[in-house]
Amino acid sequence: MVAQQRLTFTMKSQTRRTFLQRSLATTGLVLSQECGAWSANQAKRPKRPVAGVATVYHRNSHAHVILGKILEGFNQDGGPGPDLELVSLYMDQYPESDMSRELAQKHGFRLAKTIDEAINLGGDTVQVAGVLSIGEHGDYPYDPVTRQHMYPRKRFFDEIVAALKRGGKFVPVFNDKHLSWRTDEAIAMYRTAKNLGIPFMAGSSIPVAWRIPALELQLGCDMRGALAIGFSGLEAYGFHALEGLQCMVERRNGGEVGVESVRAVQGAPVLEAEQQGYWSRDLLAAALRAQSTDLPDDWRQAVTKHPFYLIDYRDGFKACVAMLSGIALNFSFACQLKDQSAPTATKFALQEGPPYRHFEWLVKASEHMVHTGKPAYPVERTVLTTGIIDAAMRSLSKDGQRIETPLLDIPYRALTWAHAPGSPPKPREW
Repeated sequence: MVAQQRLTFTMKSQTRRTFLQRSLATTGLVLSQECGAWSANQAKRPKRPVAGVATVYHRNSHAHVILGKILEGFNQDGGPGPDLELVSLYMDQYPESDMSRELAQKHGFRLAKTIDEAINLGGDTVQVAGVLSIGEHGDYPYDPVTRQHMYPRKRFFDEIVAALKRGGKFVPVFNDKHLSWRTDEAIAMYRTAKNLGIPFMAGSSIPVAWRIPALELQLGCDMRGALAIGFSGLEAYGFHALEGLQCMVERRNGGEVGVESVRAVQGAPVLEAEQQGYWSRDLLAAALRAQSTDLPDDWRQAVTKHPFYLIDYRDGFKACVAMLSGIALNFSFACQLKDQSAPTATKFALQEGPPYRHFEWLVKASEHMVHTGKPAYPVERTVLTTGIIDAAMRSLSKDGQRIETPLLDIPYRALTWAHAPGSPPKPREW
């Protein structure tokens, strides 16, 4: 891991942060309303060509449930879909379960041998209006110490940028899930996109999934504490839980100012963290109730068996993610708002089988960016969640050591983008 150097604060950065904090209440709401109106009232448009870049394409893979909605409609049954056309696809691996060759013959897209070919179609100019990079699943190594999955998302991004440079045009790029397994790589990707003016989005489907009950926190709300619940894989699903947390806490009074440090604790330090203000029993119970689950009678003994990711933000705000496998089976969120006696909570609901239509809303956000050149929500959110999960995994490998996160000094302005309305439809057979 490249050593991270603590960033020094200059008067210029302090001024930038103060400006962002003061402007949130006035400009943020206007921008969020414009995004929401465009999403709700868009006119029918011609399809725009996009290139796919993926690790593997097999049934139920992220490539299948994202790119498949471009090929075969949101329900992946030949019905309506996004105003996008997949014209090319680069595959990094071809396992026995590969579907890409058959789909290329069926739909007529180009199965490229390189990322450059996928973007420039064998010529010298960019031939697509956007790129969707999906570095999830496949046969890739794990870091031997932290057990982070070393997906080639940074390599994909670098080759995409090189192809766009060679082709003479920068088009929007969407990166599925976290930017990299390493914070420094994620920061490099973010800075490259910003410096070159590449519209850039990333992240999980959790922020755009169904919320039960429906919850849209006001921009600038006075939040006094927040907690998200996750389950299953500590990195892969921990990242999803963090995206659910961050898409809510970024809306707090003063806006997002970045993350100071992260700890991942188990055992007695979990209960100590409650006393230190990272979580409360009321918040934990509310987040579980949103999943129709109650705290067990022996809740202290139960929760201390599981990792809690403790987050110190740069404005003094504290929050946590509780990874409660065996207690929780869903993702949920709870926060305490000023002048409200009870916590506010919601469940992030997913379609629990094919065609996994929560990914539809991820595709719709990417579609908006490809057509307008404007990200539907800030990539900075996922820069932070990428850095937090990296720090949490390193903290776990060091028995709960506090991990300073100087690279996560990234303030940004939250926007409102529509999440899935109502509740998830019943799954269907593929």
